[in-house]
Amino acid sequence: MSINVVDKIDGMVKVRNVLISVSDKNGLEDFIPRLTEINPEVKFFSTGGTYGRLKEILGDGAASSLTQVSAYTGQPETQGGLVKTLDFKIYLGLLTETYNDAHQADLSRTQSVPIDMVIVNLYPFKETIAREGVTVEQARGNIDIGGPCMIRASAKNFIRVASVVDPGDYTDILADMAANSGSLSLDLRFRLAQKAFGHTAEYDSTIRDFLAAKAIQDVGSCYNQG
Repeated sequence: MSINVVDKIDGMVKVRNVLISVSDKNGLEDFIPRLTEINPEVKFFSTGGTYGRLKEILGDGAASSLTQVSAYTGQPETQGGLVKTLDFKIYLGLLTETYNDAHQADLSRTQSVPIDMVIVNLYPFKETIAREGVTVEQARGNIDIGGPCMIRASAKNFIRVASVVDPGDYTDILADMAANSGSLSLDLRFRLAQKAFGHTAEYDSTIRDFLAAKAIQDVGSCYNQG
């Protein structure tokens, strides 16, 4: 397998397309209006409950700036939100590099957009297992798949994409964009990537430790086995 080696990037990247899928919606009511004030042309892509919250926040502006991921990908969400964001167009938008002609051709061919910022926080696994009497099945249902994938893809491509996992970083993001005419600096994108990989590592470790503490009898008691 040959690895693509990048030798040219942009220090500043204009934030035009933002993908948001969060369980913790705190801070969006201040962050989203300020983001649109800094860059009135920004477009948002979202899913489920996050889409509904953004529609409330954006008000009349939602019609022109907010798109459901399912409408963008052409694939409806599956039952219970099992598959929402695991789609070729999403990951093409996350992983493409600005100065790679083949990547740009793929975007054009699939009518995809480069995603410049991903705002994701994960299903509350730690909070779920902290509840008394939680079963393995209840915990299993709160293992996030699409979220970690988006975080890792965007953090890997920090040369172009901002991976945002902590609402506490909204203030720094807005300040950076305000100081740079709606663009984000490489310095901040790199720091966000560092935090993003730490976030997914901690998340996976929590799942591992929970499962490691269970015996097969604990698992079997949750199900009727065929």
